[in-house]
Amino acid sequence: MELAAVLARACRMDVVAFKPGNVSLYAPGHGMRAEDFLVSARVACAALAAPGARVGARIEAAIEATLEAVGQNTNLGIVLLLAPLARACLAAPADTRGAPDLAARVAQVLADLDVADTAACFRAIRRAQPAGLGRVDQADVYTEPRQDLRTVMRLAADRDAIARQYANAYADIFTLGVPLLARARRRYRSLAWATTRCYLAFLAAEPDSHIVRKHGRALAEAVSAQARAVETAVEACENPRRFMSMLEAFDRELKSRGVNPGTSADLTVASVSALLLRERLF
Repeated sequence: MELAAVLARACRMDVVAFKPGNVSLYAPGHGMRAEDFLVSARVACAALAAPGARVGARIEAAIEATLEAVGQNTNLGIVLLLAPLARACLAAPADTRGAPDLAARVAQVLADLDVADTAACFRAIRRAQPAGLGRVDQADVYTEPRQDLRTVMRLAADRDAIARQYANAYADIFTLGVPLLARARRRYRSLAWATTRCYLAFLAAEPDSHIVRKHGRALAEAVSAQARAVETAVEACENPRRFMSMLEAFDRELKSRGVNPGTSADLTVASVSALLLRERLF
């Protein structure tokens, strides 16, 4: 199916593009290999593109398929972000006078989330057991949900950038990620290098949620400051290969400390997905 193929291409960019601190074809890390992510992309995107499924069911099916295929959590954040995008591409638009664009469709999907979506999402998170998963006072994933998934995500939006996308209708994706990707792809004539550039922008913009959960805000802020310095150097250079040594040094430093900017990577994949979906399906 075309939708699954587009999503899988975006997920492959997660390891094809060089993103300091993340696993890539150039450099493994954090006990994981690029091959695990490529397999995960194939099986998860098939589940995400299933016709008729609600968002929560897509999330749960994609995580189950991933765990069965590679035996570990490689993509929870990506799955959480791609499930509404996938349903937005498959669901009929509410406005029958004409199909709205992808951003409007996503907003419709998020407005339609219910408690069943929350329950399926909670089950998927419990199965994936992401690093840094703790307990919270409201809408804890180990409890029976009583609120729709968007309401639950709003409760976490101030501490988790992925949850914030559910709350703000993917504003970061559509206002930062997609436009930056489009400009960078024209500049570098490469989706992979554009993906690297987008990743640096997300990492530089704010402390990475995944780093905050695992290592604390102080380190996350320090990594963002480093990313801003790298981003400035990259922006001043027309030939991306000239700043590869800087990216490699940043990558080695992060991995030597066990630091993985996973949320920035997830937001990047979602942005690549949105860009490609707009071009291919709309």
